[in-house]
Parts: sequence; structure tokens; C-alpha cells
Amino acid sequence: MSGNSGNSDPGTPDPTAPGYPDPTAGARTATAPAAEGDGLRRSLGFRDLVVYGLLFIAPMAPVGVFGTLDAKSHGAVALVYIIATIAMAFTAFSYAQMVRVVPQAGSVFAYARVGLGNGPGFIAGWMAMLDYLLIPAVAYLFSGIAMEALVPSVSRWVWTAIAVLVTTALNLWGVRAAARVGFLVLAMEIVVLLVFVVSAIVVLAQDGAERDWLSPLSGDGSQGAFALGAVVGAVSVAVLSYLGFDAIASFAEEVTGGSAKVARAVLLCLALAGVLFIAQTYLVALLEPVSSAQLAAEPGKQGSAFYDAVDSAVGDWLHDLVAVSKAIGAAFAALAGQAAAGRLLFAMARDRRLPGALSKTDSGTPRLALLCAAVITLVAAVWAARRDDGMDHLVSVVNVGALTAFVLLHASVVGWFVVRRQGGPVSWWRHVLVPVLGAAITIAVIVEAAGSAQVVGAVWLAVGLVVLFAQRARRGES
Repeated sequence: MSGNSGNSDPGTPDPTAPGYPDPTAGARTATAPAAEGDGLRRSLGFRDLVVYGLLFIAPMAPVGVFGTLDAKSHGAVALVYIIATIAMAFTAFSYAQMVRVVPQAGSVFAYARVGLGNGPGFIAGWMAMLDYLLIPAVAYLFSGIAMEALVPSVSRWVWTAIAVLVTTALNLWGVRAAARVGFLVLAMEIVVLLVFVVSAIVVLAQDGAERDWLSPLSGDGSQGAFALGAVVGAVSVAVLSYLGFDAIASFAEEVTGGSAKVARAVLLCLALAGVLFIAQTYLVALLEPVSSAQLAAEPGKQGSAFYDAVDSAVGDWLHDLVAVSKAIGAAFAALAGQAAAGRLLFAMARDRRLPGALSKTDSGTPRLALLCAAVITLVAAVWAARRDDGMDHLVSVVNVGALTAFVLLHASVVGWFVVRRQGGPVSWWRHVLVPVLGAAITIAVIVEAAGSAQVVGAVWLAVGLVVLFAQRARRGES
């Protein structure tokens, strides 16, 4: 049904109705700062958005999953990241389209609300909430594990709690201050990555490669001929390394200069992450003395495969440098995630889908929403840190929430531009082909996800539907 119809479904929001936030208003007033205590404050530039995006993704995200991907893909790990980058580009493009239409905090919640209706919008925000609240817990736990390896006398849960407290304090200080500190941390991570790249190139030039030079793209042959199915199976895991680039959209009401900056930052972050991921996995695969078949036969070696390859080829000093970088970088990835989670809670509360107190701001910062996100993250992270299987439990939970929200994001592009026809002439490749392919890829990844993740995602979705129906019954909505 066209959005211009005067008899729209009561469950579908009409952006032209009185009291409904104009989705283009943010673009027209992008340079005007919010009044004191009257919403979010515009203080972020393009560089700040890129910093938040890359912090959340983490430039060396493949370190922890390299061994798993190498085993699954039969050694074609760089090809896995090439395909994963292309696959996620569809989602990034849909984000870039919708952030120009709805430059509001809450990202996918706001997009699905105007493109599909209030109900799907709530479900999109509800599923994204599972991701935004628990991905920081995973990052904090990574930080705690890395610090415990460096200082074994202090338990990982203590390091995890310290990381939560420090980064929460920075987020409460303000989005601009957190971005400045985050820039320094990101610069440190990039320097460490460059040190690894240069060291790897020197070793390869002097001693040669352990595997064939094309093996990271075609497989190492230890598990037989190249298998496309194995590569696709590994892609379903690799795309999870990119989760976080979408968090940039949550800061749409805090950027100066208009929503076009947000759209460019989303696309740039994904492109940069793809280049960094492909380069480092290609190099470490060439340095890897253990075949993909051996890694597949001994799963216990997969988690440390990246570090083991660096140790054998370069030396312990680079291992320690990477470990320190991962410990600090993971904590600040969680900082960016916590900030995005706070904006999502703020946006849903402002729309009266969560308690209204979470929509309050203090000097342009949604401090109560941030504190709420921090408490949930702290409990989850410390709980996981005190269990040997805590990481497995957390990782199995977070992924399906984000991927389900991505499906609704793609649907909102079709809903806004094609069904409601609110965005001018329909472009069949931008408004139909790209989102349909993006949704198909995302659904395929969900199908390939672990069974436990699917169960948790289904339970969380069911709870969200119960909450939605209860809200509609209380408000008398149809």
C-alpha cells in the first residue's frame, strides 16, 4: 500500500501525521545543536563515526577465529573474508539508504518503524537489543581473558569488571570525549597491526611461506580439492567479525553536517574492515606451519592458531604485543557497543516502547540508558568470566539477534521506497535487488548458525512478541 493513502493501516506509522517525528527533519537541522537537556547533542564529526565503527568491529577481529575459519574453509581463509565482505556490503548499503531517510538514534528500530510499521519496528529494536547488550559483554570477556594471560595472579572476572567500569565512565563523560580516547586506542591497534604486517612480510621475504602463496585463496589441499561448500560454511562464521559497523547509525542524531556523513561512514568502515581482515588472514595463513586438516582434527588448537603461527615465524615479542593490543582493543570495542546500546534503549524509550525514564538526557548524553546497558553488560560479562564455558554461551546468544534485525532492515528499504513510495522514483536495483539479496544472504547465515543460537533467538523473539501484544492491548492498538 502506498504511504500516500489516506486509509493506512493503524499499525503502520504515517510520517506525515501530527506528532510523528519527520524522518527528514534531522537532515534539515543537522547543524543545529540540541538544547541543553532536550535530546542528544550534535558533536560528532566524520572521523568520530569511523572511529566508533572500527572500534566496535576491532581491526584484529580475525585473531580469535582464524584457526576455526582455516579449518572450516580447508585453508582458504582469505577467500572467506573476501566473500564475507561482499555479503555484508548489501547490509551496509541498506543502512546507508535508510539513515538518509530516518537520521535518528535507534538505527534499525527507527528504520523498520517507518518502513514496515510500529510492530515490526519494535521487533527489529528488540532483536537488535540482544546483540547490542551482549556483544559488549563478549568483548569485555575477551579483554579479561587476554589480561589474565598477561597477569595470571588476577582473575579474569576482575579484569572484566575493571574494563566495564572504565569504559562506562568514559561513555558517561560524553560521546565526544569517548571518541577522542577511542581514537588513540584505535591508532594503537592499527600500529600493532602494521607491525605484524611488516614483520610477516620480512619473514616471508627471508624464509619463504609455509604454504603455497595462493593457498589462502584456493585452499591448502590438505583436506582434498577446493570445496565451495566448505568456504560458504566458514563465511557464516566470518560475517560475525563485522558485527558492529552498523552501530554507527545509532549516532545519527549526534553528528554534525547531516546524515550523509553517517551513510559514508558505514560504507567506509565496512570497506576498511574488509581490507584489514583479508590482509592479515592472508599473511598469517602463509606463516601457519600447521595444515588446515590438522586444525580440523585438533579443535583445541584452533583458538590459538593465529598466536602460534606468529610465535613460530616471528617470535614471542609479537605474540605479547598482539595480546596487549587485543586486551585494550576489546575493552574499547565494548565501549562503542555500550554507547550504541544506550542509544537504542534511548530511542525505544522515546517511542514509549521501553520505560520513559530511559529517554532522559543530561547535557546531551543518555546517561540512564547507558547505565542500564552497562549494568546488564556487567552482569553478563562477569557471569561468563567466572565459567569455563562462559564464552561459548555468550557467543551463541548474540549473533542471531543482529542478523534478524538485518533482515528487517532490508525489508524496511523495500517497505519505504517500493511499498510506501516515500523516497521518490523507485530504483529496482537499489530498492529491490540489493535488499532482497541482502536479506537472502542474512537468512542463509541464520540457517547456518549453531542450533543453540537459533533456540535462544527464537525464545527472545517470542518474548518480544508477548511484550508487543501486551503493549498493543494496553494502548488499544489493532
